[in-house]
Amino acid sequence: MNDIIKAMEERRSIRKFKADMPSKDDIDQIIEAGLYAASGMGRQAVITVAITNKKLRDELADDNRKIGGWPDGFDPFYGAPVILVVLAAKSSPIRVYDGSLVMGNMLLAAHSLGLGSIWIHRAKEEFETDKYKQLLKKLGVEGEWEGIGHCAVGYIDGDRPQAAPRKPNRVFYVD
Repeated sequence: MNDIIKAMEERRSIRKFKADMPSKDDIDQIIEAGLYAASGMGRQAVITVAITNKKLRDELADDNRKIGGWPDGFDPFYGAPVILVVLAAKSSPIRVYDGSLVMGNMLLAAHSLGLGSIWIHRAKEEFETDKYKQLLKKLGVEGEWEGIGHCAVGYIDGDRPQAAPRKPNRVFYVD
């Protein structure tokens, strides 16, 4: 079987990570895979903010938790030490689609490097707040951006989950 298709079939969302930080090289490769995602009309109107600073990562997790309505102490990033936040230009009418392709590439790249990952929502709500708009400004990011998702990445704590059986009757051919 083709290695890319095999990775697509084997990749699963991970919900328990070790605290160990992946290498900068691995993080960079995951981000690079996202940069090569297909984009409508070649606009490349998606950016990634890589958060490896534990203090900021924990603040982001707590803000995400509050938005999600979970109790104190819950970590919506499941302990992942790296959070890759995908944002798309608000001026792009296809921002959600382009950002989703970036997320998909990064999830697969993490798997291919032996790391675990999971897509976590609520980036949209976070980056509508002044706090995270100021973070972008501090990083030198100009323009208006919409949060698409978080790619939480790290080493898997435990066994890699197996795929659930695929539901039948989901493909229809028109010959």
